[in-house]
Amino acid sequence: MTKLNHTDCRNYIPIDVAKGMCHAHGDKIILADGDTCPQFEALPKCKFCKNFTDVDDKGIGCCEGFKVKDWTYADLKAVTCEHFVK
Repeated sequence: MTKLNHTDCRNYIPIDVAKGMCHAHGDKIILADGDTCPQFEALPKCKFCKNFTDVDDKGIGCCEGFKVKDWTYADLKAVTCEHFVK
C-alpha cells in the first residue's frame, strides 16, 4: 500500500489542491501530502475496501461490490457506498 497522508483522513478538510484544515488540531492549516498524526482516522475510500481488486500501478482497479464488476480509482471517496467493506 502507498504511504498515507492527510487526504486519507476523516479529519482533513481540503481548501485547495495543496493544503487543508485538520479538525483534530483545531482547524490548523496543513499540507495535503503531509504525514499522518496519531489522530488519523481513515476516510472510507475504494483503496481501503475489500471489494477493490486488481489494482494497477496508477491506482486503477475493479470494484467487485456490485452486480456488475467495473473499474474505479483508489482515491475515490466511498463514504456513502453501501458496498464498502473494511
